[in-house]
Amino acid sequence: MFMLGNFLMAIAKLINFVLSAYIWIVIARAVITWVNADPYNPIVRFLCQVTDPVLMRIRRYVPIMGGLDLSPMVLILIIIFLQSFLVPTLQQVAMSLQ
Repeated sequence: MFMLGNFLMAIAKLINFVLSAYIWIVIARAVITWVNADPYNPIVRFLCQVTDPVLMRIRRYVPIMGGLDLSPMVLILIIIFLQSFLVPTLQQVAMSLQ
């Protein structure tokens, strides 16, 4: 059972890392929208391709208010919730299996 516990602990750490990296990608995407970035720049295209599918789903429910797009902030709050709930839950399950 300890192998399953170690596996779940590794999964929890990986999920935490991926979610933290995605927060920074969302922040970079939000900053790029404030400046007039070149849409043909590979970095700008990558940021748009990675974040637009998730942000478009959030924009369906959270409209743009007064020219202010709140969808990146909502996405960051969702990611923080997942980091606060999902990762510790997986870690506790992993610790109970060891």
